[in-house]
Amino acid sequence: MPTIPQQHADDAARTPTPADARPAPGAQPLPDAPMLVDADWLQARLGDPALRVLDCTTYMTPQPVGPSRITSGRPDWARAHIPGADHVCMVDDLSDPAGRYPYTLPPDAQLEALLSRLGIGHEHRVVLYGAAHPMVVTRAWWVLSALGHARVSILDGGWEGWTRAGRPVTSEHARRSPARFAAARRAEWIADADDVAGAIAGGAACVLNALSREQFDGRGGAHYGRPGRIPSSVSVPARDLVDYATMRWAPPDRLAARFAAAGITDRSRPVITYCGGGIAASVPFFALRMLGFERVALYDNSLLEWAADPARPMVR
Repeated sequence: MPTIPQQHADDAARTPTPADARPAPGAQPLPDAPMLVDADWLQARLGDPALRVLDCTTYMTPQPVGPSRITSGRPDWARAHIPGADHVCMVDDLSDPAGRYPYTLPPDAQLEALLSRLGIGHEHRVVLYGAAHPMVVTRAWWVLSALGHARVSILDGGWEGWTRAGRPVTSEHARRSPARFAAARRAEWIADADDVAGAIAGGAACVLNALSREQFDGRGGAHYGRPGRIPSSVSVPARDLVDYATMRWAPPDRLAARFAAAGITDRSRPVITYCGGGIAASVPFFALRMLGFERVALYDNSLLEWAADPARPMVR
């Protein structure tokens, strides 16, 4: 597997860990790990008390207009999963049930309760994987990371790669004692409509569309109320960065070349990623962070919000 830059050590420093959420005396956190880990790395650490694994499988069926139809992957997880893994659903667990839009970032208290129930504290290394939809896994990574967990990685190759290689699976559900997790929201990772409007007006930030080129051009595919794109945005489809069939990521040089083709080379210039509802946008967000871009934000709700407001411009 190609070498990927590790999660920056100062991430943890920027994310305050409340005193009551620190590991108990004597706890031994896993050493820092890359943002993207391979199956050998994970299998060698299964059973480590400092490791937590989450199956994020959630199936998305695009609709002609509006958000995709969502089906939880929990029944599949119950039949077979990586040993020790719990399941989280992108909508049921990692979105705000009272939000105006389907996938809105959950309130701090909701994530605190979820991770505490799953036995996940700040001291644990969390590894995420899923089946069929890489963007669901990167969205889960963004939610956990944006709300303050500094030790979250993604399994390259996902469930497909794990099972194809004949690695261990189980139907047993590991029971864990509750842990202590306190959210610490990273506001600089989260953009809203006004942030995007300011970016396209002033040009200080690059606005990146993660949908297909067909959707970007407004020529077809699902749209979210009005076809097209936000003015001045550039196209970097999520599918150009990770193979949806194998769940494997492109190597760093190819990732960098794809962003460079869209004019994204200056690491000091902010980038705002968006898509239909903030899910596919998490793929280029994750890739840019792996490449060392620090000033990246994700427009939560994306075109579901933007296209619903006739005052917000769209182009085709």
